Formats: sequence, C-alpha cells, structure tokens
Amino acid sequence: MTTSTRGAAKTPAVLVLEDGRIFRGRAYGAVGETFGEAVFSTGMTGYQETLTDPSYHRQVVVMTAPHVGNTGVNDEDMESRKIWVSGYVVRDPARVPSNWRSRRTLDEELDAQGVVGISGIDTRALTRHLRERGAMRVGIFSGDAVREDSALLARVQEAPQMKGANLSAEVATTEPYVVPAIGEKKFTVAAVDLGIKGMTPHRMAERGIEVHVLPATATVEDVYAVNPDGVFFSNGPGDPATADHPVSVMQGVLERGTPLFGICFGNQILGRALGFGTFKLKYGHRGINQPVQDRTTGKVEVTAHNHGFAVDAPLDQVSETPFGRAEVSHVCLNDNVVEGLQLLDRPAFSVQYHPEAAAGPHDAAYLFDRFVSLMEGQRA
Repeated sequence: MTTSTRGAAKTPAVLVLEDGRIFRGRAYGAVGETFGEAVFSTGMTGYQETLTDPSYHRQVVVMTAPHVGNTGVNDEDMESRKIWVSGYVVRDPARVPSNWRSRRTLDEELDAQGVVGISGIDTRALTRHLRERGAMRVGIFSGDAVREDSALLARVQEAPQMKGANLSAEVATTEPYVVPAIGEKKFTVAAVDLGIKGMTPHRMAERGIEVHVLPATATVEDVYAVNPDGVFFSNGPGDPATADHPVSVMQGVLERGTPLFGICFGNQILGRALGFGTFKLKYGHRGINQPVQDRTTGKVEVTAHNHGFAVDAPLDQVSETPFGRAEVSHVCLNDNVVEGLQLLDRPAFSVQYHPEAAAGPHDAAYLFDRFVSLMEGQRA
C-alpha cells in the first residue's frame, strides 16, 4: 500500500528486518508500506537501470553508495516499462540533480510510481548486517503505516520469502514483439522473456539480429514458429527451482541443436536443463564491480550482476549431461560461484551476469559476438 505525498522527506520512516533489526529515517519516494527481500547493490552509478530491471521484482534494494539521485531521472535509460523494485533504501539523496539529460528528481519518480523508500539511515551498517546474516525479508513503513515495532515486525515475518517464488511470468511481456536489426539483417533470434532488459535485444540488434521477444509462457512450438537461427533466454526474478516450464522449453531447444545463449536467470535455467541443481546465495551478487574470470581465455572481466541464486556445478571437471559434455566457463573471483556454463558438444552457453550492462562496465559485451559466432558456425 502506498500513498503519493509531496514533502515526504520530512515524514518519519522505519525499516524493519525479519530478524528484528530496526533502522529509523525519513520517507523517500512514496509514503506508505512495502515488503520484499532486502538486498544490497554495490554500484556507484546506474541507479535508474537498477530500478527498472525486472530481476529486482519483490526486492528492496539498499544502495551502498552514500549519494544517490545526483543525475536525476531521464526518459532514455529505462530498462523496462516501470520501476520493479518493491522498495528503495538510500543514505543521502541528492537535493538537486545535476545532469543535462535529467527531467525530474529520483524522489519524484519513486513517488509517481508508488515506490516506498527510506533515506537518512546508516546504509553501511545495514549492508554489513546483510552480509553477516544474509538477505532477508524486510518492510519499510512511513506515514500512517507506522505502528508499534512489534506489530511491524509481525507484518514483515508474514511476508512471502524469495525462496520458492515463481515470478518470471509476472514481469515478462504478455504479447510477442519484434526488435528489428540495425542495418542489414543477418540472423533471427527467439528471445524468451523471463524479465528481459531493454538493452539486451538492442545489443543483439546492433549485430544485425532481428529479435523476436516471446512471453515466459512460450512453448517450444512458439520458439520455432519464428524460424530462429538462435534462441536466447533472459534474466529474470525468482527461484530457478520453480521454473519448470522454461527448463522444459530449453531442453527442447538443446535437443534440436539450435545455438543457445542464456544470461542470469537463463544461466540457471541452462544449469537445470543439464541436470545440475541450484541454490540460494547468502546475500547474492548485485552491482557493477564484480570480478569474473572467463576460463576459456583466462581473461578477468569487471561485470554487472544481479542474482541471489546460483548453479551447483563442479568447477574443475567436465560433466556428462543428457546433451553431451558441459563445463563451467566463468567463475566469480570473490567466492568461486559458477558464473557461466558451456556445452562442448552442442552450440550452447550461458553466463550468470549482465553483458548488456547499459550503465557499464562493458567488459562482457563480447559475449554477444560469441553468440553470433555460434550462429555463423551453425549456418556454415
């Protein structure tokens, strides 16, 4: 429940974690109440892309950078049709944005879209708490929603958990649409939308790919109805253990041997399709400064992440799967989490991060070229 209220910065607000830790600050954005999973993002820029990333559906994002909103909000950097975060937490919001592209303040945008936030709290202490205790349910309350602490804690503990949540269909398109190739059309790709960001089909279009974006409920028949040269599975929110339908569709693609590329949620779907399990990370990887090694080249990339689940696959051996041999192609250098998979006997690979990264970094953009190479090889 939210209530749009101007002058919210003077309204007291309370953030309550499910383990009973409480932070008090001021309302930021809409006034009211909201619930979600508390996670932190380490990016110092790109907050507009973060807010509009469908992968953040049902999550309350804590910004570790102290100053947020400095460049305001524009109409060009939206990654989807709306803000998807369920709540927003910042320490020192910008009082006056300064950027030639800015059209309004971040506070105004959050308010207009009914996103309840809180400012003026110690986000460093909150981040340290989440690192030690793990991502957990949280509620933000302001205005008339504020009650006794015990009553607010009870509300938070009644909220649904992220583990077991099946969310991709809630954020995906309901109707297919086409993003045309830029310049000469070279390939056709069917992209299964599990929470796709706008920059992803654009990156493919830049490479001469006509992208047919399909709903999360698309069948194998829907995928092949567009006569694709390749198939793409996008990022998205929720627990991959619940995503039985996308897994089934991906297995159908693998059986046909069509070039396949998955990112983020799509990486977890590939893991499941190959027979690997998935698990929930303690606090996940979120932000634009995560170091990953491409084991196929030895190169280390700084990458953009947003995932709370990971694939459980052996790091140092080739695995036999129903679709041939598979190996871990990318690994996070911070904690050895699987960040990529590739098949050795079929044209399929995936990464756990975001190579489209509109706000940067762009170290991983070559992965779209790798996808093009797979399609060129298949055509040849």
